[in-house]
Amino acid sequence: MTPFPNPQEILPLNTVRDLWRWSITILQRSGVFFGHGYPTPQEEARHLLLFSLSLPRDQDPTLWLDARLLPHEREEFLELLKRRIVERIPVPYLTREAWLGPHRFYCDERVLIPRSFIAEALEETLVFLIEDFHALQRVADVCTGGGSLAILLALHCPEARVDAVDISPDALAVARLNCAEYGLSEQIHLFEGDLLEPLEEGVYDLIISNPPYVDQAAMENLPAEYRREPVTALASGLDGLDHVRRILATAHRHLSPEGWLVVEVGHQANELEAAFPNLPFIWLELSAGDRFVFALPYAALESLDCAVPAPLSLPE
Repeated sequence: MTPFPNPQEILPLNTVRDLWRWSITILQRSGVFFGHGYPTPQEEARHLLLFSLSLPRDQDPTLWLDARLLPHEREEFLELLKRRIVERIPVPYLTREAWLGPHRFYCDERVLIPRSFIAEALEETLVFLIEDFHALQRVADVCTGGGSLAILLALHCPEARVDAVDISPDALAVARLNCAEYGLSEQIHLFEGDLLEPLEEGVYDLIISNPPYVDQAAMENLPAEYRREPVTALASGLDGLDHVRRILATAHRHLSPEGWLVVEVGHQANELEAAFPNLPFIWLELSAGDRFVFALPYAALESLDCAVPAPLSLPE
């Protein structure tokens, strides 16, 4: 990793353009991992600059690229960039914000950084899969974390009651902040507990979930940035499917006869199909690929004969 330079070394960098170009180079040479909303050094550097200078994300950059920086502005940006590189802190934890499309969410180290493929499905795919998607009345988000998907559900289904569940009280505290920020505290109801258990007798038209799905081998080789996130939001047993198995085993109890289950499984599609060869998984087409999120109707789950594994618990 390239040592972070002394601020005096970059005094000739006077404009936003100068600092942006230089920071891209430093990020490329630093060995950091890009995977939390900004897939390239160009995008990470741009977002850190916009944040530190309080500039809007959607503004034409030619308006300010050649603006000269004040000394304190350069120092504030350099401090953020140094922490990103030296401490390997993901950008959303540095800025306390994450974006799913145009939607901003508060996030900190108590929650997984929002980046679910389901966000795209809510924007496009589910409209074609589920009849009258925007008119659904009861929907649920299991493993809600900071509440980003529950909030998107509420925005897309304005007539629905949204129940959101997470096992972590810290994550739910962040979810409350985000729900309040969007003015959705009355529409979204937060429950603390293990997967679908807190829903009790609730019956839903749609249940979505972005559960933990990282397998043991991958957990042992995570980049430093991912190790900043809560382990319980990532790890799911030897093959990464512990949580998904338990969701599949009980989801039919909480779905209406016309209801749907939509679950993200990351790169575990092959393992999932091998574990449940008789389930007719519908893989949603997304910009990143068509093997990351599956959907199943109630009828497919109703006949699933599957023992429910013992509940998971948070580590001491």
